[in-house]
Amino acid sequence: MSPAKDQRTDRSSVTRDALLGAAERLFAEHGMHAVSNRQISEAAGQGNNAAACYHFGSRADLLRAIETRHRTAIDAIRSRKLEELDSSHELRDWIGVLVYPFTEHLEALGAPTSYARFAAQAMADPTYRDLVVAGALTSDLMLKTVRGINRCLPDRPKRVRLGRWMMASNLLMHTCAEIEGELAIGKPSVSSNWSVVAEELITALVGLWEAPPARPANTTSARPGRDANSSITV
Repeated sequence: MSPAKDQRTDRSSVTRDALLGAAERLFAEHGMHAVSNRQISEAAGQGNNAAACYHFGSRADLLRAIETRHRTAIDAIRSRKLEELDSSHELRDWIGVLVYPFTEHLEALGAPTSYARFAAQAMADPTYRDLVVAGALTSDLMLKTVRGINRCLPDRPKRVRLGRWMMASNLLMHTCAEIEGELAIGKPSVSSNWSVVAEELITALVGLWEAPPARPANTTSARPGRDANSSITV
């Protein structure tokens, strides 16, 4: 490769990184639909207002690129945690494999960060949830983590397990997003230490998963041969 081509490649890489950083921050602060490609290009210091389109094509490709940039680092941490865990049967250990990769990655990025808020925005947006989040939740490393957590749990109906996973993913993502937002303005209300945040999250998630299922709701209806006030278990 010629020196001139090397320089063009380097400039392109720098521009892409600037666009990814600007897009992530703007999406985190304003949501997925309130940010234009022109705003992203301007925030990245690009004179060409179509720079985001030129380097990434569609909005979907831009979002995937942001997620992929972080997912590589998070997966590397999760892979290491899984190797260290070996064959533990402790629920807290396995929940740690879920939580630590995310919080350790945020800590490694240095303040201020915007990835947790970006991911929370993606989770809450039905247009982009599957596009950005689904791949991360169904990766081989995540599925191994899920199976490890499930092995440590008491027998639960499938509906309960699915419900707890939905609650857990929202608790993890949105808690980190809230704390990240507070850190970004220098006013943390809980803790500025991601290690402490991780331990609190793990403790909360252990309680969430170990809690017994709610008792089925009772309904009352009048039927032939039954007292109208008798309870019918759903």
